Amino acid sequence: MVQAPAPSRLIEGGIPTEATVAQVLVSKYADHLPLYRQAQIYKRQGIDLDRSTLADWVGRAAWHLRPVHQRLLDLLKTSSKLFADETTAPVLDPGRGRTKTGQLWAYARDDRPWQGTDPPGVVYVYAPDRKAERPMAHLDGFVGILQVDGYSGYRPLAAKNTVSLAFCWSHVRRRFSPACAPSASPVSCAMEVGTQIIVEAE
Repeated sequence: MVQAPAPSRLIEGGIPTEATVAQVLVSKYADHLPLYRQAQIYKRQGIDLDRSTLADWVGRAAWHLRPVHQRLLDLLKTSSKLFADETTAPVLDPGRGRTKTGQLWAYARDDRPWQGTDPPGVVYVYAPDRKAERPMAHLDGFVGILQVDGYSGYRPLAAKNTVSLAFCWSHVRRRFSPACAPSASPVSCAMEVGTQIIVEAE
C-alpha cells in the first residue's frame, strides 16, 4: 500500500488552503480588517492563529500575486488616458521603534461614465518616496492623457512629449474662493484666477 503525495499548497508544508488565505487577504484589504482583529475573530471560534502567522500568509500570497499585479499595470498602460494620484502610507521601520512615511501611487482607468468599452481597473504601486522618477518608472511606455493634481512630479512625464497632463478641476476650484475679493463679480474673478493658473501651468 502506497500513500499518494499530499497536494501542493500555497503555504508549503502548511495547513491553510488557498481559500483560507484568500479570505485573510479579502478581510484585510477589501473589508479593512487588520490582522490582529482577524486573529481575535479566529480565537473566538477556537482557532489559535497568531498575527505573525497571518502576516506570513499575506506576504507569501503577495509574492505569488506579483505577476497579476504587473499584468494589470501593463494592461492599464495600454489605455489612451489614465488617472494618477499618490498618498502617504506609514511603513514599519525595524530598529528605529517607529514608522516611516512611504508613498502609495494609484493608477486607474474608468471609462464607464462615457460608455467606454475598456473595463475599469486600478493598480497600486509602493515607493519609499515621492520623487518624480517614481511615476516615470511606473508609467514607462504609457502614451496618452494623464489626469493628475498639481504636483510638479508629474511634469517630467509631459516633457517626453508622449504624455499630456490633464489637471484636476477640483484642485483648480480651490483657488477661486480665497483669490476673489468679496466685491468682485464671479465672472471677473474666474477670468483673473483662470489666467493666473494657465500662466503658472506654462
